[in-house]
Amino acid sequence: MFRPFLVAACLALPAVAQDVDCANAITQMELNQCAYADWEAADAELNSAYKRAMTLLRGWDDNLPEDERGGAVLLTEAQRAWITFRDNACAAEGYGMKGGSAEPLVTYGCMRQLTQERTAHLTALFDAYAE
Repeated sequence: MFRPFLVAACLALPAVAQDVDCANAITQMELNQCAYADWEAADAELNSAYKRAMTLLRGWDDNLPEDERGGAVLLTEAQRAWITFRDNACAAEGYGMKGGSAEPLVTYGCMRQLTQERTAHLTALFDAYAE
């Protein structure tokens, strides 16, 4: 699905990646770059947690009769719905800065936070049942 706010936010970042000291970021461009990097790091952790949870649910499915399987499909559908929720919720949150230089900061900050929450949820699912 096309996400115009992500395209706009990415366009606000410089075309050539620069090393930014995020502990000392001052300019809006630096703050935006750091917010994007934080979200990317959170997204990488989410992908790892999702893979672990998917492995768990596929294992459950493999041990069930064929007509009772479906956990992995449900997790996939839930994740897709969650991504839509995250993108729309964060676009709405960033709307207060619509068109401004701080819009990416707000949007990526929201995406980082929601992504970390989803990662914790998937990790808890895996930890509750993994042997």
